Amino acid sequence: MEWIDHEGLFLLSTLSVFGLRFYTSVDDRYFLLVVIHNYSRKVVWTANRGLLVSSSDKFVLDKNGNAYLTQGNGKVWSTDTEGEKVTSMELRDSGNLVLLGENGSTLWQSFSHPTDTLLSGQEFTQGMRLKSFHNDNNLSVYLELKPDDLILYAGYDTPQQYWSLANDSRKTNNSVNGKVHSASLASNAWNFYDQNDVLLWQFIFSNSSDPNATWTAVLGSRGEISFYNLQEGETVTAEAMKIPENSCRTPEFCNRYEVCFFDNMCQCPTPLISQFNCKPPVVSTCNMSANSGELFYVGEKLDYFAIDFVLPISKSSLDACKEACLSNCSCLVFFFDNSTGSCFMFEEMGSYLRSEEGTAGYVSFLKVSTSGIDGNTANEGRGKHAMVIVLILVATVVVIVGLVYVGILYHRRHRRLLEFSQENLEEDNFLDSLPGTPVRFSYNDLCKATKNFTTKVGQGGFGSVYLGVQPDGTRLAIKKLEGVGQGKKEFRSEVCIIGGIHHVHLVKLKGFCAEGIHRLLVYEYLANGSLDKWIFKNNEESLFLDWNTRFNIALGTAKGLAYLHEECEVKIVHCDIKPENVLLDDSFTAKVSDFGLAKLMNREDSLVYTTLRGTRGYLAPEWITSNPISEKSDVYSYGLVLLEIIGGRKNYDPGESSEKVYFPSYAFKMSEEGTLKEILDPKLDIDENDERVVTAIRVALWCIQDEMRWRPRMTQVVQMLEGLAVVPQPPTSSQLISARAYSSFAKWSSEAGTSSGTVGFNSDAPSSGIRLSGPR
Repeated sequence: MEWIDHEGLFLLSTLSVFGLRFYTSVDDRYFLLVVIHNYSRKVVWTANRGLLVSSSDKFVLDKNGNAYLTQGNGKVWSTDTEGEKVTSMELRDSGNLVLLGENGSTLWQSFSHPTDTLLSGQEFTQGMRLKSFHNDNNLSVYLELKPDDLILYAGYDTPQQYWSLANDSRKTNNSVNGKVHSASLASNAWNFYDQNDVLLWQFIFSNSSDPNATWTAVLGSRGEISFYNLQEGETVTAEAMKIPENSCRTPEFCNRYEVCFFDNMCQCPTPLISQFNCKPPVVSTCNMSANSGELFYVGEKLDYFAIDFVLPISKSSLDACKEACLSNCSCLVFFFDNSTGSCFMFEEMGSYLRSEEGTAGYVSFLKVSTSGIDGNTANEGRGKHAMVIVLILVATVVVIVGLVYVGILYHRRHRRLLEFSQENLEEDNFLDSLPGTPVRFSYNDLCKATKNFTTKVGQGGFGSVYLGVQPDGTRLAIKKLEGVGQGKKEFRSEVCIIGGIHHVHLVKLKGFCAEGIHRLLVYEYLANGSLDKWIFKNNEESLFLDWNTRFNIALGTAKGLAYLHEECEVKIVHCDIKPENVLLDDSFTAKVSDFGLAKLMNREDSLVYTTLRGTRGYLAPEWITSNPISEKSDVYSYGLVLLEIIGGRKNYDPGESSEKVYFPSYAFKMSEEGTLKEILDPKLDIDENDERVVTAIRVALWCIQDEMRWRPRMTQVVQMLEGLAVVPQPPTSSQLISARAYSSFAKWSSEAGTSSGTVGFNSDAPSSGIRLSGPR
């Protein structure tokens, strides 16, 4: 039988809840055979995870009853049911793919061969296991059901266990004795039964107990089990609902040899940084001479995820533990407990974790290559003795000259400080006393909050953003500005202006730091991050926004920009509108970030930076011509972002590659042909009667007109999106706009509602009265 391709889908369940389809890999050239939940777009079962197939390969259900997937002349997956008298293949609304026999009996089912996901009603029994996708180090983790426990372990050559249900205090015990035989998801709980289907344990993972909900348990590549409600597209994100409860107790939450803290931050131990830049030349001496390895001190107060699940090899002294590791060629790392004398050795190593507060933790040593240590230090040591005397003489002369120079500078500066310190102190006190002034942080406070800027959560045109945590647990987003041209006073003055701008769709500036050369801004932390990771095609499958959420984000972004342009006391042109600068809070409310920052920057450097970054795909034409920059430049960039929200794809720069499609041009073409659905993200499920779709597309096309006077103002964009103004059909090309289209446009402009005090639709405010923000 020949199956006709329908975007890779060729078998649906009875109610179209699930589909069997070919799913494209990242580069769109190779494919996976998967069962997918059609509403949430989540893959729940995969046939050929390790061996991808191409467009010329086939899925076959042959007359002998065997279903298989080909790759060239060979098979990469098979049900191995040849000769079983298979009569049909069926995909059920439970997500179970089955092969049926003559009497309707099940000869094979995907529920008996899970990959990384379990579905509601799917029985997980002894002998079955879940396997995660590989992480960056090519490591997979596994879930298996044992007679008395459910365990997770890392798939090293010698597996290392890191969680068991028996030791998890969150499970409920039904006070029934027996050995666990099977487990299944039902409603909001994971139930564990004995061989007679008597309930032994329960793990309740959600407060929502809808019996009709389809829940999944997914084993991720980071080693955690997460739970998803497929109907709602909802992820259980509460820390108590993850397995294991503490992310740091997964094998490689951080990179290997880094330390995971209990607030999920990662940092390399100081000895490994100073000696090896956190890439120690670890070595197994089983195929080498006994003296080719040497123990290297890593640190104290450390822990390891697998220690709770193994017995110590001995209880003695630290020296005896060292000797045992050196004499065991397989030993890569050991941990020693000074209080008990316990020694734990492991053949492979994931990431460390910091010992819990109130516990001493372990001392740890790594076995590293002797040549690796020598290679790092030999060149430095060869000339040391010969240069000691020379260095001492040079250092003495430098110190004497330096002391004289410092003395002169001190005398001069001390005199100037006496003259101006009182004036500066009075001004600082005055600025701090102003109502609405953002909190002033010291640089040392921000270093502590960010653990020396360890966790980077974003990168923008003005600098890097780091996660910070205050002593009370409040999370902050701390931006280190680069290329700030102002002095301390000017910086503080501008920050006071930005900090005084408050709107539900603008990110709140909570504080700042202006200390020495350091210029930092402290913002509220928004857990859902930036818009780009939610709408573009290469994001994680779980990060998907439905149409209602996308439209509300587009509307909220427009409202934030309209406030900057026409409602706040100091008019601000953002000039850096892009999905990366639209942040989302817990309820997916859009908040525009990085507004007003260009005033803090060196203007010339700012424009040069824009050109070098090659961001013309988001810049209005006036950025690269002699036209003045105004609010209409923001409107242009917003129009491009709106197209990205609608289409779920990036606006490629047409000069970057001839193979890439410039999405705005494509949108104009589809609008001219009247096939607006081609512009939409194909994953979106949209009501055909939803007028907001046509409205949003037309608004976007009007916003990206090359001629500034033909673009609406942001207040009018808001009115159009809210249905308060009619949106006519936009012209197909702003360069070839006809008099008729212009007439229609002018009529629409005159009828559209306007805010008092704003300029007319077909005119532009002079840029001299507007505060500029930064480059795209």
